[in-house]
Amino acid sequence: MQRLFLKLGDQVIHLRYPQWGIGVVTEQRSSTMAGGFCFVRIVFRDGVERSFINDLDNYNCCYYAGIRFQEDSRPIHR
Repeated sequence: MQRLFLKLGDQVIHLRYPQWGIGVVTEQRSSTMAGGFCFVRIVFRDGVERSFINDLDNYNCCYYAGIRFQEDSRPIHR
């Protein structure tokens, strides 16, 4: 079972690339195959759409790469 970090509509920043600006998760895809990847697409304020792995159990997860929730937009229920 995958442990997902981001969901559709979340607003994020990248710690290593603050010049990208705030990003919004615009797509989330999960593999239907056992052990498959889960990806998210994030559109950043710089206009570039970037894809990241969205599984906290994967050492390449976007969290470990530096993606964090934008403080003012993080939902209370998390």
